[in-house]
Amino acid sequence: MSQPVVPGQIYLMYPVICVLRKLGGSAHKTELDNMIPTFLELTDDVVNVMHTEVQSELQYRLAWARTYLKAIGCIENSSRGVWTLTSVGSEISESEIEPLIKRRREDWSDGPAVKKSIGSDIETSNDLNESRWKVDLIEQLLKLSPHGFEKLSQRLLRESGFVNVEVIGKSGDGGIDGIGIYKPSLISFVVYFQCKRYRGSVGAGAIRDFRGAMQGRGERGVLITTGTFTRDSQTEATRDGAPRVDLIDGDQLCELLFELKLGVEHQVSPIFDPSFFNQFDSD
Repeated sequence: MSQPVVPGQIYLMYPVICVLRKLGGSAHKTELDNMIPTFLELTDDVVNVMHTEVQSELQYRLAWARTYLKAIGCIENSSRGVWTLTSVGSEISESEIEPLIKRRREDWSDGPAVKKSIGSDIETSNDLNESRWKVDLIEQLLKLSPHGFEKLSQRLLRESGFVNVEVIGKSGDGGIDGIGIYKPSLISFVVYFQCKRYRGSVGAGAIRDFRGAMQGRGERGVLITTGTFTRDSQTEATRDGAPRVDLIDGDQLCELLFELKLGVEHQVSPIFDPSFFNQFDSD
């Protein structure tokens, strides 16, 4: 059986522009990664081709597409992963993109000084530098025991605005691993969470099992995994008429640990401290 064909970055650039326009001119990179497959009507076989254990081939190529769009002045990004259309990107047509890329590549070929001044966006792109440290961090997380991963998730939720967070069960398919109260301001609501510390993708069946365990106990859940979620599981998590389940995959988990400075620091690229994670396995 032949390998599914993932669109190249040059073919992904205008769809990124179109989706940003549709979303009002800005979007988090996760939103872009989630919406591009629908926009291009890509099959699950294409979407699920992996580049690394925490990044699909499509996500990797989208990172390059965004980097090139930034290099030609069509989009810009904040330190929190939000990409925004520039005035150029708001007006550019599909046919204008490739000539701009070609011109920029010619500039890079003029010499190191020109490449340094014009090509710095590519050399410093967080999108492209993040893959290696995330792979290493996921390997560190996979070394935790199931209970250790639950305790780390408990700490993560506390740092994210949850109170009264308790680990109440052992890891297991369909089970509830913990409970907390999310209190963003004046209101609060109970949230159950489940932790899946393994490689691979979480399917829609796991979402339904989690909901089944929540039945009669709560109306909101969070599922945290070191792996990924299939497109079916993402659709199931937000299905109308069913309790919502918020999903945190391995990529987002790494980003959250970095943003909250939980065992991860930023130097030239993010550096994690193994001793921080090992503490969750010590009682």
